[in-house]
Parts: sequence; C-alpha cells; structure tokens
Amino acid sequence: MADILDRVAALRRPRLLVRAARAASAGYDRRRDLATLLGAVGETRDAEALARLLAAEADLEEARRAGAAGWSPVRHVATLGALLAEFSGQRAAAAGETSDARRAA
Repeated sequence: MADILDRVAALRRPRLLVRAARAASAGYDRRRDLATLLGAVGETRDAEALARLLAAEADLEEARRAGAAGWSPVRHVATLGALLAEFSGQRAAAAGETSDARRAA
C-alpha cells in the first residue's frame, strides 16, 4: 500500500488539471464514482481502488500527452479527482493507524 501511496504522491500534472481535479474531489462519492469510472461493483478494497484509478489515470495521461482524439478532459478530471480523494482518505487512515500505534506503545 505504501508503494501505491508513494506513486500517487509523485504524480506531476498540469496545474489546471490538478486544480480541476481538486474541485472534483470535493464532490467525490466513492460508491457512485468508482462504479462510473472503474465499473466497480460492490465493495472495492482501498488498495485495489487506488491501483485501478492510478492505472486508469496513467492511460488518460498518456492519451493527453499523445494528443489522442479519444482523450476526454472530463473523464481525466473525474479520474484524477477520484484518485486524489482516495489518496487523501488512505493518507488520513495511515496517519490514524500511526497515531493509534503510538498511543498503544
């Protein structure tokens, strides 16, 4: 899981794309958006969702850079927004686990 979080943290994207994705992440609804973006049915584990979103976003970024006619800025913003929201949730959960472990020690 740490590897996936490191990969997400290392992403470098155009400022406008990131700003739009941050705005999209504010309205993120995991059940609705994962089903739309990934075709996920039922419960999706956090690590699996992050890995699939990361792969989908990488494909969209490749299409954007190549100037592919099939690239959808709306889908890219939605995917990156979902990725940011999932990452934020995982980072907060990891910080909570760390503080819980400190309290137990």
